[in-house]
Amino acid sequence: MNIALRRTLRLPLGSLCCLVTLMSCPGTRADSSYDLKRLTPVPDSQQIPVGDFLRPPLLSSPSLNPSGTRIAAVVTAGEDRRLLLVYDVKTQKYGTIGGQSDYDITGVGWLGDSRVVYAVSAQKLFGIGLFAADVEDLNNTYPLLQYFGSSVVGIPRSDRLSPLVWNRYDNLRQSGQDEGVALVNSSNVSSAKGANILTASLYAKGAIIETARDNNERHIMDRYPVPDGGNTDEYITDKDGNLEFAITNQDNHKTLRRLTADRKWVPCPVDMDNGYFCGAGNELGMLAAVPGHTEGKPNPLLWMDSATGKYGASLVEDKEYDFVGWPYRDRSTGVIIGAHVDREGPHNIWFTPTYQKYQDLLNRSFPGVYVRILDSNEAETLFLVATYSDRQPARFIWVDFTKHAAGLFKDSAPWIDPKRMQPENIIRFKTRDGRQLDAYLTLPAGASKEHPVPLVVIPHGGPFARESWGFDGEAQLLASRGYAVVKPNYRASPGYQWKFPENDLWDFVKMSHDVTDVTKAVIATGLVDPERVALMGGSFGGYLTLKGLVDEPGLYRCGVAISGVFDWEQLIKDKKYDATQYGSSEYGQLLHRLGDPRKEPAKFDEIAPVRHVDRVRVPVFVSHGGEDFNVDVGQSTRLIAELKNHNVPYEAYIVGNEGHGMYYFANRVEQYTRIEAFLAKNMPATPKP
Repeated sequence: MNIALRRTLRLPLGSLCCLVTLMSCPGTRADSSYDLKRLTPVPDSQQIPVGDFLRPPLLSSPSLNPSGTRIAAVVTAGEDRRLLLVYDVKTQKYGTIGGQSDYDITGVGWLGDSRVVYAVSAQKLFGIGLFAADVEDLNNTYPLLQYFGSSVVGIPRSDRLSPLVWNRYDNLRQSGQDEGVALVNSSNVSSAKGANILTASLYAKGAIIETARDNNERHIMDRYPVPDGGNTDEYITDKDGNLEFAITNQDNHKTLRRLTADRKWVPCPVDMDNGYFCGAGNELGMLAAVPGHTEGKPNPLLWMDSATGKYGASLVEDKEYDFVGWPYRDRSTGVIIGAHVDREGPHNIWFTPTYQKYQDLLNRSFPGVYVRILDSNEAETLFLVATYSDRQPARFIWVDFTKHAAGLFKDSAPWIDPKRMQPENIIRFKTRDGRQLDAYLTLPAGASKEHPVPLVVIPHGGPFARESWGFDGEAQLLASRGYAVVKPNYRASPGYQWKFPENDLWDFVKMSHDVTDVTKAVIATGLVDPERVALMGGSFGGYLTLKGLVDEPGLYRCGVAISGVFDWEQLIKDKKYDATQYGSSEYGQLLHRLGDPRKEPAKFDEIAPVRHVDRVRVPVFVSHGGEDFNVDVGQSTRLIAELKNHNVPYEAYIVGNEGHGMYYFANRVEQYTRIEAFLAKNMPATPKP
């Protein structure tokens, strides 16, 4: 359980001056007339609108209450805002909770059978607080904690109405200190009266600050000590939802700490420099963990004893991939009974014959799609599953094995017609140093060696993220416009890291080479036109885009860089400020892994493509959000200035009230509409005679 708020930051007053000019940029909240109420596909004779591929899913994160009588989920109902839906399985009736103004529900969980807890954000960026409601009276929702930077880390099985909540700071008191984990009383409804910032008018918000502050304190039943040893990165609860572990970070040195019976945080002799945890084990003191990098051998999911730091028996092993996924727990006991795993595609692994039997039945019942068990009631009679494929977005289905019955709960994207989508092919390519990696190739209808099509290469962000098989709206949008799309996993991508030396996992130049290698591999198939190839990416993918344009000026016809990092020395300077002001650990990690720019100027010059724009020979599209707290918009405005200075054709779309990517649907539609026009102008789907 982790009902988290979007990042909430207290901006320095000086930063507001930088945002004012950006707020007036053309295109902000563009195309607000787009019809989000239409839930059916457009006719076959009509081109599918850009927005249909970018719409937020109608429903996400569904979960059953313990008895299986109700389902809670985040929904988007005909507007660019997320609401909370509570559905009665027996009566098929539902109710919703939605904030006023520009508020979104960003996470939901069950506190017992009849109460929900949910997180709220404002303007797609800023966390507001945690709220609760009883399902029989959804109109009377009430705040638990407001402006505390709160996220639910666990719901104790012994007292489901009292969640464990991590409060990262007290914004009402302007405290920058970590407030630690608290046990919160969700039943204290009367104390919340008159303190709900969500329903207060703009005029009244300031007046109720003190009341809201007192309300926060009244809901806190108990506080746990804050671990020493630097900033806290994460808390982990045991299988029963009780607080057990914390991970702290000081000067880029991470430490695992365990909470003792007398509430002291004791350091564990665990090497935290590599590897990661997937949650608590089936016994106290145990963890499910993936060990650190070992070249030449895939990393499995293992048991680990926190008291000794030693690994034990294996849960999941694979001969070709590092473990990438998450465990599945028995709903009634919290015991790990299986895992969902990403390899070249998704896989389910079960440790019990009962669940393997369930999976086999589901696979036979829903042929042609991947079926994932999401949740069940505690009696394990009613299950919630998701079915999807490369052409079908997720459909959420309830299954009753005792009654041999199943039914559709919700289709996440009913406006998508799977028959008009294109298959996503899993291909393999070799890097120039002989390693084999996976990529995902989507071809438009009619692509062949006799009719080669233009290609868009899209490296993912991260870099420690990965591409996975499944429905991809971005790839389907471009394929519907006549473009082939390849999305590669490069050497930093989880699942493939065992194939490379550890130093390669931070070697950005070699990652760029991997992108070049997959581009040339797809060109070699003869299915794409080598004279019409574009490079496009966001965040770290934006970096790889500009790096590719600089290093391979003859390979690409144009590039699209979204929210990219173009100078890593500048990013390190920005993160140093974040570390000083907000305790961010990113600065220390970057300095440790990349090195000190003052000591290695040649290296940082090589990985700063914005310093080499004079080598770019093709048009570039640049996009960024003015309120991006991950990568400062100055990275893109500097790139735009360099492109202009070197007479490189460019187009730009900078939106002041956006973050790392376009959170507002209208802005996403505008962004991709402009990208579509940019690609059509520079490498048309139908070549000129």
